[in-house]
Amino acid sequence: MATLLRRIWKSVTKFPPSSQNNAGLDRGIVAPVEKLTPDVFLLILKRLGPKDSVMAALVCRAWRSMVAEERLWYFFLQEEAGEMWETVLFAETYLRSGFPVRSVVTDIYDHLPFRLIYGQRKQFQGSVIIDGGSGYCKYGWSKSSRAAGRLSTYAEYGNIESPMCPQRRHFFSAIYNRLQLNPATQPIIITTPICHCDDTESVNAARQQLQEEIYTVLFDMNVPAVCAINQAVLALYAARQTSGIVINVGFQVTSVVPILCGKVMQNVGVEIGLGALQLTAYLSELMHEKGIDFVAMASVRTLKENLCYVAEDYHAELSKNVEASFTVGDEGVFTLSHERFQTGEILFQPELGGVQTMGLHRAVALCIEHCNTSEVGKVADEGWFKNVVLAGGSACLPGLAGRLEKELLQALPSTIAKGLKVLPPPYGSESAWFGAKSISNMSTFPEAWCITKNQFQKYGVNAIRDAALDDN
Repeated sequence: MATLLRRIWKSVTKFPPSSQNNAGLDRGIVAPVEKLTPDVFLLILKRLGPKDSVMAALVCRAWRSMVAEERLWYFFLQEEAGEMWETVLFAETYLRSGFPVRSVVTDIYDHLPFRLIYGQRKQFQGSVIIDGGSGYCKYGWSKSSRAAGRLSTYAEYGNIESPMCPQRRHFFSAIYNRLQLNPATQPIIITTPICHCDDTESVNAARQQLQEEIYTVLFDMNVPAVCAINQAVLALYAARQTSGIVINVGFQVTSVVPILCGKVMQNVGVEIGLGALQLTAYLSELMHEKGIDFVAMASVRTLKENLCYVAEDYHAELSKNVEASFTVGDEGVFTLSHERFQTGEILFQPELGGVQTMGLHRAVALCIEHCNTSEVGKVADEGWFKNVVLAGGSACLPGLAGRLEKELLQALPSTIAKGLKVLPPPYGSESAWFGAKSISNMSTFPEAWCITKNQFQKYGVNAIRDAALDDN
């Protein structure tokens, strides 16, 4: 059938599209194709591909109607997305209209214009993504499969998460230089830090000041449009969820962040003073007790990332032989035993590492109880806080998701715990980066998510929300 349609092509291309009703077309060739059932004709168009299908729409009104079928462009979009299809479909279904995000969708065929979506995604050239952090940041191009590189932040530029950071412009300039890009050419999506679970006036003021500083510096560098989103929200989007609780094991603290329809619920979040830095330091201490000294902290971190895990049952694990070795660069081979799971155990028993804070499972259980009893929990979908998503490099420790889920099911009342699931980081330490990637490759980006310089000057950091209210 595809061969037959290609024979028609030679006849079609002899006549310009503007020819009235394509007069002169060999009806003897077209007629057999017009007798095909719609489903068979759609199969032929799928084999031809999007470009030739668009040309087929020029043949006649009936063909134009078939080419306009949303099912056809659903197929083309799925083929184009490949293994990222579920993420693309999630983004276009729930996030394409911007903030606030959609929470309920009935039938995707009823509201998604797949042909338009396909065309807009093909036309957009991409954007810059910067996923910042207190230790280091990841940066890259939204059309790339992964982040292009990492850049040390605190060691070279100070605390970029502080509103008063004097090196912010140099930090952004360094990234653009590494990417060999002119800031004025493409929009940018940048993560804002997961910090402060309070909803006090001073904390809100500091948070807004940081966003204003980010926008001001980037617009001074002539960036055409800027989108700044909380890292926890992006990690949730990477897991294809719009509501849930994100647990980000950060550099120095672990944040338990409840998010409803893309909005961080600051007043019910929890933060504990335990992060990747303490985990690495505790492993170093355990190695010292074992007689392994003079190891650089970078090497200890490498051992943590490659050998450590979280035991499902800590006391049972103590009786097992779990010895394993790993080679670290020029420093040679290191062999660890119980240190492998004792390191991660301080997330649940902080006192083992001399840290005075509540265990991770208790912090998450407390947050869930807050969500369940808050006014928000009563008016929203009752199960919105049962989607628990891990994020951050140290959250990638094998066994952490399973152990946390087990502890939560034991700590919470059965009525609250029923249906609760803990998901490991969907893209490892780059979950927030991939969440940004899913947004910045959407058909409606940058218009639905970004702020332009004119909007920022008129409305400030709430430009998109206030502009929408102004339009109404």
